Amino acid sequence: MNKPIYLDYNATTPHDPEVIDAMTPFLADHFGNPSSAHSYGMQTKRAVEKAREQVASLLKCEADEIVFTSGGTESNNYAIKGVAFSHKDKGNHIITSQIEHPAVIEVCKFLEGRDLEVTYLPVDSFGMVKIADVEKAVTPKTCLITIMHANNEVGTIEPIEQISKLAKKHGIIVHTDAAQSAGKIPIDVNKLGVDLLSIAGHKLYAPKGVGALYIRQGTHLEKFMHGAGHERGWRAGTENVLEVVGLGKACEIAERDMEKNIKHMREMRENLYLGLKQTIKDVQLNGHPSEMLPNTLNVSFRGVNACKLIAEIADKVAVSEGSACHSSDQITVSPVLEAMKVPLEWAIGTVRFSVGKFTSQPEVDDAIRTVSTALPQMRQAPCMQSVR
Repeated sequence: MNKPIYLDYNATTPHDPEVIDAMTPFLADHFGNPSSAHSYGMQTKRAVEKAREQVASLLKCEADEIVFTSGGTESNNYAIKGVAFSHKDKGNHIITSQIEHPAVIEVCKFLEGRDLEVTYLPVDSFGMVKIADVEKAVTPKTCLITIMHANNEVGTIEPIEQISKLAKKHGIIVHTDAAQSAGKIPIDVNKLGVDLLSIAGHKLYAPKGVGALYIRQGTHLEKFMHGAGHERGWRAGTENVLEVVGLGKACEIAERDMEKNIKHMREMRENLYLGLKQTIKDVQLNGHPSEMLPNTLNVSFRGVNACKLIAEIADKVAVSEGSACHSSDQITVSPVLEAMKVPLEWAIGTVRFSVGKFTSQPEVDDAIRTVSTALPQMRQAPCMQSVR
């Protein structure tokens, strides 16, 4: 049996063969603790520092501004809690958006229960935060603005550079979750103007369980992990050398092949969208038409139960639903689609396709045929009850 066509790269990416090759010696031979002074430790320490330089090169920052973490969720937690706990005397107000990943939203909710105030900004119909809304939300107590670089569901790229310029006028720290954008589009932390930026390895062809947090020099955070002085005292715990090496190599490849990969992914995404529009009626694009990730295609099929559609094609095409499916007869509309005010009849039929650098045109063609064949019977089937 052939494997299903994989069009869910925003959920996770396969390991790049070059990443596997780079990691293999550290699985088989190089096992030393980077904190050890002998040759075994020095060998792995050099590998960790090389990886740090590779990540820094992708983000256009200094190597000592990179701290390795267990992934995007930890990086987001560290950035947000670190600022909140270390700046209590300066302010207790955080600004974020309604479309953030749970790794940001849930942290903000946690902090609300600890005497911090959080403003959740709305977005427009494209899923973009308005600068005017950010400015309106700023108060003398605002200590942090955390807005994602690109949305994981619809791919909209947020105006982080403009947000940072506004924040600097008020002396506010800026964090952005770049888990979905790192490796897919160029990132220059100085151009963006951010103080903190999170990335996740498994979104750019590195392993799961490793990530990084960019911390601009001079930015003060409360320690998130306590213990020995690993990672220059920022994050205690022996470095995950194997996966750190993988992340470093993945960042090197992403920087090297950026232009080529962007061109390829954009072509695959646009061909997929064009093919769906030509063969299926009532298709709606969700997200910004131009300010969007090159690989992300979020579409709604009116009057279709996306959960049933995805289950129907699961053995042929792997994609993600745009809303949460429950064991009961209900679909919970995605908070992102809800914030964008996508009508319910469209929202419940939302599917996220995300292509990658390994996606081929024959796979796109097969996916179009599979979806267009399955959709008619989906439209005939009664939709499940939906809730906001």
